[in-house]
Amino acid sequence: MKIDTHQHYWHYDPPAFPWISEQMPVLQQDRMPADCRSSMQACGVDAVMAVQARSQQDETDFLLGLTAQDSRIVGVVGWADLAGSGLEAQLDRWVGQTALCGFRHILQDEPDITTLVGSAAFNRGVAVLQKRQLVYDVLVFDHQLPAVLDFCKRHDAHGLVLDHVGKPAVRDWFSYAEVPRRWAAGVRKLAAMPHVMCKLSGLVTETDWQQTGVRSMDARVIHACFDQALEAFGPQRLMFGSDWPVCELAAPYEAVHRMAQAWADSRLSESEQQAFWAGNAMRCYGLALPITTI
Repeated sequence: MKIDTHQHYWHYDPPAFPWISEQMPVLQQDRMPADCRSSMQACGVDAVMAVQARSQQDETDFLLGLTAQDSRIVGVVGWADLAGSGLEAQLDRWVGQTALCGFRHILQDEPDITTLVGSAAFNRGVAVLQKRQLVYDVLVFDHQLPAVLDFCKRHDAHGLVLDHVGKPAVRDWFSYAEVPRRWAAGVRKLAAMPHVMCKLSGLVTETDWQQTGVRSMDARVIHACFDQALEAFGPQRLMFGSDWPVCELAAPYEAVHRMAQAWADSRLSESEQQAFWAGNAMRCYGLALPITTI
């Protein structure tokens, strides 16, 4: 069985997606579950998790609504104002929504991550999530990893997930020696926290995709990053994610899956592959899979 732990869906509305630039026409359109169905089937991917892409109050309801329309969507990582006074009431409204398994804030775009993750209100919000057994996905670039280490260490009452392997700057790998060093150091420190898991996802768009596409040397760097993540986290704390449709800026779904499959085939035992492709995600997010999906 295979679960893709990281896909995004939307009805495109420019003000709601400030991170989608004019250089991303492939994303400047509606992207819905049906648009990826044939690619998932071709790759043998059985189920998927929907992850927030908008920082808006209706994002979680939108994603939960999709789960009612498509049984392959087995989990939702939504959005809520974690620092807001109305968080508890919002969460109460979603009680009984078994697909809702976590939340995410787009930390990577914050002008001052340190101030936000150090604020009392934001920390109270994450503590509320953990008390309710809801996962928090950590989204940062590699140079921002030091800013979230204390935050992640503090919130150990439930699982945290590092998105996109901490977004190492693959495009700068050979040009700036400090890039691989700082990323590896941050990943090792996070991996030392047993409540943190890691998604092997999102790295094709950390290449210089606008200029060169994903080159064979980029694929080697990505596999090297996966290797270091495996060494740091171990096979029981890694999960596959495609980051579709964002990945399509650099590579089609099939190519992203093929890269992960080639790595897993060469590095993991059969039981470790079962964990990587599905078991770890089921355990981490508490996924309740319908019989038709299994």
